[in-house]
Amino acid sequence: MKKPELIDFDQERIRVLHFTWIAFFITFYLWFNMAPLATTMLRHLDWLTKEHIKVLGICNVALTIPGRIIVGILIDRYGPRRVFGWLMITMSVPVFAFALGNTFIQLLISRLVLSVIGAGFVVGIRMVSDWFPPKMIGRAEGFYAGWGNFGSAWAAMTLPWIALSVFGAYEDGWRYALLLNGLVSLVYGVMYMRLVKDMPDGAKFHGAKKVQPMEVSSWFDLFQFIVWSAPLMGALALLAWRLSTIKLGGSDVAFLSPTILYLTWGVLGAVYVAHVVKTLQVNVPLLRAGVPEEEKYSFANVAVLNTTYFANFGAELAVVSMLPAFFEGVFSISPTAAGMVAASFAFVNLFARPLGGLVSDMLGSRKLVMLIYMVGIALGFLGMAYINASWPIWIAVVLTIACSMFVQGAEGATFAVIPFIKRRMTGQIAGMAGAYGNVGAVCYLVIYSMVDAKTFFLILSAGAGISFLCCLLFMTEPKGSFADEFDMDHMAEDEEGHLIEEEPGA
Repeated sequence: MKKPELIDFDQERIRVLHFTWIAFFITFYLWFNMAPLATTMLRHLDWLTKEHIKVLGICNVALTIPGRIIVGILIDRYGPRRVFGWLMITMSVPVFAFALGNTFIQLLISRLVLSVIGAGFVVGIRMVSDWFPPKMIGRAEGFYAGWGNFGSAWAAMTLPWIALSVFGAYEDGWRYALLLNGLVSLVYGVMYMRLVKDMPDGAKFHGAKKVQPMEVSSWFDLFQFIVWSAPLMGALALLAWRLSTIKLGGSDVAFLSPTILYLTWGVLGAVYVAHVVKTLQVNVPLLRAGVPEEEKYSFANVAVLNTTYFANFGAELAVVSMLPAFFEGVFSISPTAAGMVAASFAFVNLFARPLGGLVSDMLGSRKLVMLIYMVGIALGFLGMAYINASWPIWIAVVLTIACSMFVQGAEGATFAVIPFIKRRMTGQIAGMAGAYGNVGAVCYLVIYSMVDAKTFFLILSAGAGISFLCCLLFMTEPKGSFADEFDMDHMAEDEEGHLIEEEPGA
């Protein structure tokens, strides 16, 4: 009897898939290690306040956006094996620093640095795409992302227990729990580099020769890339503004003064200008020389997938943050029951995201699948906007889970398309789309702080509707996305590292 594909460990690609989702799982296990222990930290650190926790929560996502862009570039230059391994090793350091921190500044700096680990997701997208044939990439990427995402839930379930039960005899048990958390990442980072290879035997890793901004295929694509890069800095500017509204220590003094806020905005503006200049330096000579036909790709597909991840993953992060309080307030249930209902939204990640990738593989049109999922999200959030106390709670829960199935299935469908846009730039494209997921979360959470729940869900629905229109009008079906194998035998590299066709018989 043939083994099910996902547990056939005789296949090296299946072993690589499992080693890689575990790596992603561990990065999220670290990234979300503060929230479950926040109340314990407040009890044991008499100088720590709820306002401090709010600031640390914002810092926990601050550098994820540029981190995903930078890590995407590094993947395409150095390969996912080394980048994933070193990411886990180096990010254990800020975890150790946070666990041993005795001042707010120590906690803040270590949390800010640790936010880069949110880029870990991007690494496995390139690794998995290089190990699986096109017709299987959707399900493989979905399985990788769905199970890896569970690291955040695992942190919530286990870290308080480790702090209270395993290290409960110590006053600072929460510190030991975090030290153990960082040690897991350090050890597995070393293991990962020994357990996997970038490519199957006989295949060559095709990446960028230099660490540089994304290459484009036309002058209009260059304009689009520059425009679509701006919101990445804009989201950071929005986070800085949010920090300036938080008062510390019960005083009227904001965490960021107006002077520091304007200085931060100035730095972000300068970074964006430098990015534009570097992008022009890389692309203008290429465009003037003429881009070979086999090297061309449509940046419109990148832009469309930015919108889908903004509308699905961004919505997921925002909804998970507000759902417990929403159900508790609407149905007057206990915080524990509300938390269980909210957890269902994230828990379906284990199968909804792989299902999205599988459906994308099976239906024969990745664009059609994307359209169906975005419609489902729009209708799901539209329905949730009208949940009220007159509803039977079980219907509200069923609708919430159904909406979550579409949200997370769309995430799987998004990354079932990305590897086919431009293979040697998969890391950069995945990094940009992934960053837009965080941009969406930032925008939606800021909006939620200013509107009621009904309006918030309607805005989420509208966001998915806009993304649907972008897919319908601008997305093109990826070529070769259902082939049995990658056809790389006829490809070579020129002196600049671009893939070119070899002459017959070469």
